[in-house]
Amino acid sequence: MTSPYQASAQWENISRRWVTEDVSRNLAHFKSGSPNHKIAIWNPTANGTRYLKTLLYNLAAGLDPEDWSRLRRIRNREVGDPFSVTIDGESVCLDYLQAVLELRFVEKEIDLAGARVLEIGAGYGRTCHAMLGNHDLASYHIIDLPNTLRLSRSYLRATLDDKQFAKVTFVTVDEIDDALGPHRFDLAININSLTEMPVDTVRNYLSLIDRHCDAFYVKNPVGKYMDKSLDGHAQGAEVVRMAMETGPLRQVVDIDDSRAVQAAVPEFLAAYRPGDSWTCAADGWAVPWTFFWQAVYKRLSPKTR
Repeated sequence: MTSPYQASAQWENISRRWVTEDVSRNLAHFKSGSPNHKIAIWNPTANGTRYLKTLLYNLAAGLDPEDWSRLRRIRNREVGDPFSVTIDGESVCLDYLQAVLELRFVEKEIDLAGARVLEIGAGYGRTCHAMLGNHDLASYHIIDLPNTLRLSRSYLRATLDDKQFAKVTFVTVDEIDDALGPHRFDLAININSLTEMPVDTVRNYLSLIDRHCDAFYVKNPVGKYMDKSLDGHAQGAEVVRMAMETGPLRQVVDIDDSRAVQAAVPEFLAAYRPGDSWTCAADGWAVPWTFFWQAVYKRLSPKTR
């Protein structure tokens, strides 16, 4: 007699190919392998975008009304065709969600009205875009390598209005001394690039911040990691080796262990303090990355302009 509870052809195929007797006998690794990718979780290797959008949706659902207001004030976020989700009619991508969370953190400690900002390593310029969209800054200087500076100039020209764009000064690493000269800044920013520099370069930038700035926001990893399961070291051993040799924090951390990350925080705070006359005003986990930390440092006695 045929059962009235027949499996679909799809599940007949899954049962035959993936939920086999061998799997039942050997449970050692089945949760991280193909059988479980068919019966419980999507294969993260083949479903990276699905997981990215799921992460983004859950993070965005937790934004408060002020965060949504910050996001809406950033115009032209769709330039570049980012992966995004839409919540209550508002599109959000992970880059600008992070920018909003960073801005929230900074605003608690720094008055950005009329501020002069210096960013070291701006990527394509999303932090500059977010800050100028939310605050009437006096100026925004970006220091970067020539190729990346060309990208940020192009992106910000496409996303900012004329008045905002006129406030941005682009400075190559070879022009720093002449371009900054006597300038002073209310805030310096570095997000995930000091960790990718030679340690002497990091020291030079911290010294520059000490000479020119009154506050410093930093968001970087607390250390290095060697978990091959994350990306299979797809770019090769040489790229891994180069990554392990950069930044001021080279200790290997179990980035999926909250206690291990927390234990690395004191060294993080010491490594990114610009000088003896600075204090850490605030620090905390930089959502969503497990091993990123953020901090705002302030000069104990701000210098006059």
